Amino acid sequence: MEPVAGSLLVAAPTLADPNFARTIVLLLDAGNDGALGVVLNRPTELAVSSVLEPWAEVVSGPDVLFQGGPVETDSALAVADVAESWAEGEEPVGWRRVFASTGLVDLDAPVELLAPAFSSLRIFAGYAGWSAGQLEDEIAEGAWYVVPAEAGDPFLDDPSGLWSTVLRRQGGQLAMLATMPAEPGLN
Repeated sequence: MEPVAGSLLVAAPTLADPNFARTIVLLLDAGNDGALGVVLNRPTELAVSSVLEPWAEVVSGPDVLFQGGPVETDSALAVADVAESWAEGEEPVGWRRVFASTGLVDLDAPVELLAPAFSSLRIFAGYAGWSAGQLEDEIAEGAWYVVPAEAGDPFLDDPSGLWSTVLRRQGGQLAMLATMPAEPGLN
């Protein structure tokens, strides 16, 4: 599968970079100029209310910021799923579709206008970014597996098992990797 907006990057078990070991990255943009995404399974302990108070009542649990990646960690990106009533109609102002009913939220938009449109929302500090050709090279080297995302992936209450869950549902050899211990030498 080609890396496109809305697909997931699953870190190979051998990817040792501590920024990405056992991560799942939702690609928000991918093209000839590079790619950008957020790590879905790295919650921090920092409450959203302490940084972006107006959005604290809107975020899905856990109500903490997630470490979106190592780039620009002092900036925030929000990913939201629109409520069923919006999914088929006109898109909410301040929201841009990435895949299915999931998209990016403009955090500068008024919360009171956007909140009713969302069924789920998560805020990420920083992002993961790749320059032109860099991600494709990493995929060719075997650092990442590209798989389709499912609607609920970005919004799990407990994202700690997301890496294994995504691998398992792929079937075949990828499903077998889900059981690989983090440190095979200790097995």
